[in-house]
Amino acid sequence: MKIVTRDIPPRAAWALEQAGVHPLLARLYAARGVSSKEELDDGLARLLPPTTMKGAAEAAVMLADAIRSDRKLCIVADYDCDGATACAVGMRGLRMLGARHVSYLVPDRVVDGYGLTPPIARRVKQTGADVLITVDNGIASVEGVQTANELGLQVLVSDHHLPGPELPEAQVIVNPNQPGCGFESKALAGVGVMFYVLLALRAELRQRGLFTADTQPKLDTLLPIVALGTVADVVRLDANNRRLVAQGLKRIRAGALPPGLSALFEVAARKPAQASTFDFGFALGPRLNAAGRLADMTLGIELLLTDDPGRASELARTLDGINRERREIEGAMREQALEIVESLYDPADEPPPALCVYDPDFHEGVVGIVASRLKDKLHRPSFVFAASQAPGKEHELKGSGRSIPGFHLRDALDLVAKRYPGVLLRFGGHAMAAGCTIAQEHFEAFEQGLAEVAREWLDAATLTRQMETDGALPVEYRRTDVVDALQREVWGQGFAPPTFSEEVDVLSQRLVGEKHLSLKLRHQGQPVDAMWFGRTEPLPARVLLAFRLDADEWQGTRQVRFLIEGAAGEGR
Repeated sequence: MKIVTRDIPPRAAWALEQAGVHPLLARLYAARGVSSKEELDDGLARLLPPTTMKGAAEAAVMLADAIRSDRKLCIVADYDCDGATACAVGMRGLRMLGARHVSYLVPDRVVDGYGLTPPIARRVKQTGADVLITVDNGIASVEGVQTANELGLQVLVSDHHLPGPELPEAQVIVNPNQPGCGFESKALAGVGVMFYVLLALRAELRQRGLFTADTQPKLDTLLPIVALGTVADVVRLDANNRRLVAQGLKRIRAGALPPGLSALFEVAARKPAQASTFDFGFALGPRLNAAGRLADMTLGIELLLTDDPGRASELARTLDGINRERREIEGAMREQALEIVESLYDPADEPPPALCVYDPDFHEGVVGIVASRLKDKLHRPSFVFAASQAPGKEHELKGSGRSIPGFHLRDALDLVAKRYPGVLLRFGGHAMAAGCTIAQEHFEAFEQGLAEVAREWLDAATLTRQMETDGALPVEYRRTDVVDALQREVWGQGFAPPTFSEEVDVLSQRLVGEKHLSLKLRHQGQPVDAMWFGRTEPLPARVLLAFRLDADEWQGTRQVRFLIEGAAGEGR
């Protein structure tokens, strides 16, 4: 691993500090591209307006007409956290804005697969719906939308994924990534897109005289759910997304959150008053996602929709149990996958440029997480496959991939599809995450094709893991109040959490729970405790470490500790 320090533009850091920003935060923000205090204004008034989003005005008219005519609306969701939160925001928001008949349908990961398929469109019609609204899916559902049209359904596609060569013939498409959309934030999550549709609808209803600025429903009550979905979907936290997340966090910390989120905080042993983006990404999000992976995402959506604290508590405990099961399955699969990978090459050599792993016992609901773990450990684009559990599709393999910087996974799949016609039955995704379906007999052809592309696109520099840090931590900032200040800020994808790096002396080290390293370090002449979770190998007496700041409480006393992220020269 190579540890590098981010550049800090001195003028930007100075300007932020002069504007009253904490000196350490000024340095961190400047290194992440912030040049003025105005960019840090997270007020609702600073949100990009929905008027610049292509299709939002048309969607508002369509939905306002449907509400006026008392038509039946049905939301087709996705089975991940973004899809579940987008569905809940849509359900709650449409009801707030006067829709009396709103239902939802979430496909089953195993039986139905992803998105609005023709069978899903037919099921929506059977519910008696008049209007079909997709959230976090639909931009690639050409056949599903066509079937819905033939059945007489009005279709509104709200999505954020990259469109393919052909757009579905929906009545309206709202997607910041569709051709011709001038909305500045292309990084909105699916839940963010649905929130913007609601903002546009409220403006249309205001224009029709149904509300005034004083009497209109307060859609900002939905922001805690919007914030959760945005962080959990690991979209880039540009300025607009950071505002959405910051507004959601403010409400949660003030106790203004729906019972479902409150119950999730409780089962995760986290405190809403101290909520952070870390909680969304590593505590609440995984518990919601577990439902879609191993059971039915209806559980997660119902949790977000209920206003009954008792029901919320019951559902949250169920999701917590499912997440424990997910962790057990994932752990076993990860060990198995690593054994398979290690059998492919001599441990003294470098791993192959891309990794493809399949085992008949793998669970398709967890392949994405295992691919992510493989990618993290070996720093290679990684695909993990499981046999399809869908009736009649037993000969197919469902794969999920995760990538490293410099290797656009969806583009790589596209090239494999062109070079090996017929191997990829279906595929889609983003630069860093993608999925595909292949026939079991074509596994080796896919593996060969992906390895070819990886050899062409990746060089030694790209295949060396590089960790960006914020350099040395001035000793005067090694305080618990600084830790608290950092944790209150919005960090995440594209706006990395603060990570520092320095050479330190290792005074002592011991294993805790057989899989974590507890350390006593000398940092700038003073002792400090540190933890390296998931690490068992001992460290040398002096080492360059990358670390995050944390506050540890022991017998009523809080003190700073370092959470180690990596060591220079180790691993790949």
